[in-house]
Amino acid sequence: MSNANTMKSWFVQAGDGATTLELREVAVPDPGPGQVLVRIRAAGLNRGEFLAAHGLHSTSTGGKAAGMEAAGEIVSVGPGVAGLKPGERVMGRCGGAFSGHALMDVREAVPMPAGLSWEEAAAIPITFTVVHDMLIAQGQLEKGEWLLITGVSSGVGVASLQAGKALGAKVIGTSGSAAKLEKLKAHGLDLGLCTRSGDFHDAVMQATGGHGVDLVVNNVGGSVFAECVRTLAFEGRLATVGYVDGVLKAEIDINALHSRRLKLFGVSNKLRNADQRATSARGFVSDLLPAIADKRIRPLIERAFPFAELPAAKALMESNAHLGKIVIRAPA
Repeated sequence: MSNANTMKSWFVQAGDGATTLELREVAVPDPGPGQVLVRIRAAGLNRGEFLAAHGLHSTSTGGKAAGMEAAGEIVSVGPGVAGLKPGERVMGRCGGAFSGHALMDVREAVPMPAGLSWEEAAAIPITFTVVHDMLIAQGQLEKGEWLLITGVSSGVGVASLQAGKALGAKVIGTSGSAAKLEKLKAHGLDLGLCTRSGDFHDAVMQATGGHGVDLVVNNVGGSVFAECVRTLAFEGRLATVGYVDGVLKAEIDINALHSRRLKLFGVSNKLRNADQRATSARGFVSDLLPAIADKRIRPLIERAFPFAELPAAKALMESNAHLGKIVIRAPA
């Protein structure tokens, strides 16, 4: 049982190409300059953290406190913090989110819109900040353009669909599950292609009248990369955000890149500094949070697990059986 100065915290460690979880008792941290201490109410799972190839965890003895985004109540604030105070409900990126408490950079602690549950709020911070990076900051998606999302049923995939529709785009998504694609029609999916392979070019070109797509969000990885390039329209953009297929190399059609003036870019926060992450958070607040606040975008959650069942939540994510986000409720 935790006391007032300690808490339960899940740690993740890599080994033999996989990641493992361990529950520990650790000290409750104190907020430093520019930080707030948050009592966690719910935290979101992110696939990248559990992929050994993403390198988001420690390979050293001891591992790393797990969890990357959460929602909760501010308990205390560090030196120099203004504008937020204890008792306020916030959501944001935070290391060690699968814990009783966690620290947030005040610049990334976003006040929760009214009407959001803890679970919904926990599903937002990283996912929708990444989506903002892909669709708006780098992808420059415009109303009326075509958006293709590979692996559309994933957490980032569903959020990209929702944000894309809010921006006025026409959206095509791929998934290995026809049932998931059918469910996503209610969330605005214009065309669902049931495939896990790089074989969707012809269907995409037919759907777009030969135009191709203006932006691709590739959640799958190298096995579909070349096909994604094939589908791009003139001045099309391709965002690489994940590689759940484990395929880290792919051919690039240099002629297509050159003649069609294509842009290929990556989306990752792994090497970004705190100022850069804060800038992304401000962009999300400005451009996408209003659509969440007025319910045009509502996070899609597959299941919320009790805190003690994080390993089961991780297993569900790795099974690819979920649609949207998986979250963990606060520890008892």
